Amino acid sequence: MKWLRDQALAHIVDKVEAGERLSFDEGMRLYHTRDLNALMRLANMTKKRLHGDKVFFVHSMRLEFTNICYVGCTFCAFAAHKGEERAWDYSPGEVVEQVRRRYLPGITELHMSSGHHPNHKWDYYPEMVRGLRDAFPDVQVKAFTAAEIEHFAKISKKSTLEVLRELQAAGLAALPGGGAEIFADRVRRQVAKNKVKADKWLQIHREAHSLGLRTNATMLYGHIETLEERLDHMHRLRDLQEETGGFHAFIPLAFQPMGNSLAQNLGKTDFTTGLDDLRNLAVARIYLDNFPHIKGYWVMIGSEVTQVSLDWGVSDIDGTIQEEHIAHAAGATSPMALSQAGMVKMIQHAGRVPVLRDAYYNELEVFGRGGFGRAGSGAEAAD
Repeated sequence: MKWLRDQALAHIVDKVEAGERLSFDEGMRLYHTRDLNALMRLANMTKKRLHGDKVFFVHSMRLEFTNICYVGCTFCAFAAHKGEERAWDYSPGEVVEQVRRRYLPGITELHMSSGHHPNHKWDYYPEMVRGLRDAFPDVQVKAFTAAEIEHFAKISKKSTLEVLRELQAAGLAALPGGGAEIFADRVRRQVAKNKVKADKWLQIHREAHSLGLRTNATMLYGHIETLEERLDHMHRLRDLQEETGGFHAFIPLAFQPMGNSLAQNLGKTDFTTGLDDLRNLAVARIYLDNFPHIKGYWVMIGSEVTQVSLDWGVSDIDGTIQEEHIAHAAGATSPMALSQAGMVKMIQHAGRVPVLRDAYYNELEVFGRGGFGRAGSGAEAAD
């Protein structure tokens, strides 16, 4: 292997080529290697074995039905207190009207996650899902993080499994992966001490999978966590996926350092580097061998790095979104939305095959292979 400069990776290359699982120590070796060319090649090899040159995206809408939240996560710049001028809180009927106002033909996925409102009754949430399904029967509702599900269980005095069953009966199609942050207790106590605990987050996703609800998994990185804590997070997810097979995608979320107390206390004003983003995605693709997709979330890392990430193991770049507020409240500099044409061009200009999917990863349309044309991401902001 003339391309391998770090000979300590030689046995890892053999294992990846054979499709064998890496140990924790081998995963850490990937994080620490300076042979970035080898890391990229291994991640791309793994991705190609699963999906060839296909890269998936969804025509989606993002809606936050309230930013009122009592939890107080230190990394969050989105949450507001009740009565604040910047607070909003939609009724179930207003949620339907918000979707109607922003709806574009072809949207198949509505992604909703919001604050933990201190006063909403349990019935508010299934009523919202039913209203959306009645008004937009062709749109799949992917909503409510595991942290929100635990909150619903508390206010309803039901088990989390019962909550999931009732939301599924109302029309819930899938769960997003938020609320995971970092599973390590040391970090969680400092960034999300009042949010769902790691074991409970995993339990809720295990329960969702048992009902046939597919889910995603996230990891917030680039703040106070160590590389070992990042890999521990992935390791726990890999174990659960081995048990249930219910995850669609793993989504690393780059910490946004504006307007939150965690960044202020750390004196942190810099964003994660493109190299850290790419390394993280590559390690995830190689280590999470049982996850179908690693997602490069363009909102957090920008469309240019997302485009490069297609050589680093990424097979999904999320969707058109139609207004994202959570990351942008903390300083994300990406557009609020991208058009479907912009998503296709972003993928094609990286020499890949764009695939329009739905929330279940059914392939709706396969576009022509791209070429290495004009410079830039090809991303176009939506009107």
